[in-house]
Amino acid sequence: MAGGWARDGAVQDQIDNSIEDGVAHIRSELSLGQSLFDCEECDKPILEARRRAVQGVRLCVECQSERDKRHSNMALFNRRGSKDSQLR
Repeated sequence: MAGGWARDGAVQDQIDNSIEDGVAHIRSELSLGQSLFDCEECDKPILEARRRAVQGVRLCVECQSERDKRHSNMALFNRRGSKDSQLR
């Protein structure tokens, strides 16, 4: 149910595009291959349990948490142009 000059289904297309962009971004962040034994940023050892749980892990838990905090602001982008979505 699009309004104005937009065609029907345009809002759903925007939602789908936002989801696809998010998935593509996360996939680009994933490391594939061999896990490191020491953190790429702080050189602390990466626990064996983490290396087994996350394929291609490159950061310790602390450094990964910090990176996630820095990147969490990117999720605030809103593609919907309606007033209702801007007020949420």
